[in-house]
Amino acid sequence: MSIRERIARRAEKEIQSGYYVNLGIGIPTLVANFISPDKQVVLQSENGLLGIGPFPPIDLVDPDLINAGKETVTAIAGASYFSSSDSFAMIRGGHIDLAILGGMEVSESGDLANWMIPGKMVKGMGGAMDLVHGAKRIVVIMDHVNKAGQSKLLKACTLPLTGKQVVHRIITERAVIDITPNGMLLVEVAKGYSIEDIQRATEPPLILSDSILLESY
Repeated sequence: MSIRERIARRAEKEIQSGYYVNLGIGIPTLVANFISPDKQVVLQSENGLLGIGPFPPIDLVDPDLINAGKETVTAIAGASYFSSSDSFAMIRGGHIDLAILGGMEVSESGDLANWMIPGKMVKGMGGAMDLVHGAKRIVVIMDHVNKAGQSKLLKACTLPLTGKQVVHRIITERAVIDITPNGMLLVEVAKGYSIEDIQRATEPPLILSDSILLESY
């Protein structure tokens, strides 16, 4: 299993039966492949699809069925299609229980930067700015460090913000960390890593949970 798939599989545990969930572009789209069949979950895409299924095998690809990341998807029985304006009415109206988003940087206070890198081409900000304020819970899943080996969990974000104090939980290939009023709370450590490893890869000082789980995923 790849690192991206391991992160997505752990993120699936954040989804409860009965939830309406939005999966962001990138690693979050992989979460759809790991949702337990025992859970009654409806996935919403801001480009106008309610009831997303897992990614299709090559022989069942329908080019008209895509998610917000322009990837081909499937639709479950009872799925519905609608305009982008209706989709954002759902998001802004507080009807999304959970949004699982990708991230470039997250600060210790829960600020999120995930929509642009200055100087690089930006196709658009997408729906993240609405999701971080409209969804009831925000979970960010991403690599713990960037390609240069620098932490993406910072005291303060350096990239343009998507939202301030909006993140509830961060899941990386190394750890699960909650944002609290007192700072970043380490609640789970992935297999192959120690608490010391996580702290070295995290800029702010970590608070250790009283019930921290080691080698949890």
